[in-house]
Amino acid sequence: MYKHDVPDESLVRFRRVVAAALAELENRRQEVNDLNVFPVADGDTGDNMALTMRAVLDELNRMNGQPLDQHGRDEIVAAVARAALLGARGNSGVILSQIVRGAAEELASRHGELVDPVLVSAAFARAADAAYASVRDPAEGTMLTTVRAMARRVAHDLAHMDTQRLGPGASAAEQDELLAEVLQNALEAGKEAVDRGPEQLAILRESGVVDAGAYGLTVIVAGCLAALRGSAAPELEHHYAPAALHRPEHESSSFRYCTNFAVTGAGLDAGSFVPGLEAMGDSVLVVGDDRTLRVHLHTDDPERAVAVFDGAGEVSRFDVADMHDQVAERSARLMERARVTDATCTVVAVASGPGVRRLYEELGVLVVDGGATMNPSTYELLAGVHAAGGDEVLVLPNSPNVILAAERAAELSDKPARVVPTTAPQEGLAALLAFDPSAGSDANADAVGRAAEALRVGGVAPAARDDARGRFHRGEAVGYFGGDLVAWGDPERTLAATLEQLAGGTELLTCLAGDGAPLDREWVEAHVPDGVEVEYHEGGQPAWWWLLCAE
Repeated sequence: MYKHDVPDESLVRFRRVVAAALAELENRRQEVNDLNVFPVADGDTGDNMALTMRAVLDELNRMNGQPLDQHGRDEIVAAVARAALLGARGNSGVILSQIVRGAAEELASRHGELVDPVLVSAAFARAADAAYASVRDPAEGTMLTTVRAMARRVAHDLAHMDTQRLGPGASAAEQDELLAEVLQNALEAGKEAVDRGPEQLAILRESGVVDAGAYGLTVIVAGCLAALRGSAAPELEHHYAPAALHRPEHESSSFRYCTNFAVTGAGLDAGSFVPGLEAMGDSVLVVGDDRTLRVHLHTDDPERAVAVFDGAGEVSRFDVADMHDQVAERSARLMERARVTDATCTVVAVASGPGVRRLYEELGVLVVDGGATMNPSTYELLAGVHAAGGDEVLVLPNSPNVILAAERAAELSDKPARVVPTTAPQEGLAALLAFDPSAGSDANADAVGRAAEALRVGGVAPAARDDARGRFHRGEAVGYFGGDLVAWGDPERTLAATLEQLAGGTELLTCLAGDGAPLDREWVEAHVPDGVEVEYHEGGQPAWWWLLCAE
């Protein structure tokens, strides 16, 4: 879509660029999926972005060869924007559809102008504005930051370009060459933004990855460049950890279903539906125009979400994905990859509770089930050591009662194994941020051991028996800091006192809520000392209502 006076040729050339962008994204789709940890580590960002681009290409294929009138550009961009909107799925897909829509609307507003650096700059700026406007609580370090960085770079470079505008006599080759120069600079800015992402978003930094959507956006631009230059796409690099701990931010991992659907009607007001959807889920996106909306949210009740639009319009393109299954599939895929790569050292850890197990497995850890008493045998641990990938193994017993059995298993193992004497699951999770799969077990034992020593560990549990000194009775709450009893009584007072002693003066508190915990996430977060960031997970572990770790 370049020259306004030759619409058929423009359509063919525009389709070529979109097809190349999609092809490059398809080639790297799994790579993008595996980077996906924000807002949920469900491993589908590459899939969702590809679906959006596929919808655009399908629409162009439908139009290709059809005669277009002198306003062909308007017809193309309107069709492209609607196709992207209806084809979008997931956070990344919906945001990408808005980037496409913003750029398309700018192109449609410039009647008679050739697509040149000035028009591309305006399209990037409008795309960035549309992307940010689609999200109520924008997170920096994501694809939002990347598209804005691209827009700013193009606008900055425009002032220094020898050729900013193209006249009607410009050839297709001249146009391609000039646009490629603009996109090359935009790509460089995008790559820099991707690399800065972990500095801006803690979940990326802690997981050792860049943002999947941001990286996917640079893949798309690289594909466009390949089409314009008639060559292979530029090489892209990113920081990558083969498996990552999912630490939710701006989301609740308790919501199960990623829900997507379209609503068509008349006089639709996107903003009026958002409060009702936010009351039943999170990651809410409602975008589109007064005739067509695309809806995305995470919820436990998709049918209730659809009911919000009763009487407003017709619901179609309904799609629901079980994020629990997606997270498990991503974890299994990354764990399998870790087993077949050249990782020097892997980890075996003892854990109980579905949520705690999932956190470890997302780190690529082989979990030995501790059961209700966290007391596996030496031979169960030895079997775990032998089943783990890698030439060497690090073992985290995560209980004082398991340390001797873990050390015995390490002695019996045919391959080098070292034990870090962690005494609690939350301690092992936090200490594993110091783990390096490319290092040996000795080096990792030292690094992870030092990290564990720097942590404050505690928890609150229901008392198993009456206190001999009469301080508490069976079933009442008891709070521990390290190995010391520091609070007891009702759950509210006990947890508050334990949090004050354990987390006071620290920066980050990790809380694993156990099976039957009597207080919810909001209560816990409201009673953490001021200035302390909270990472809350549904651990589901038995015996302990809350496992706590401060650093």
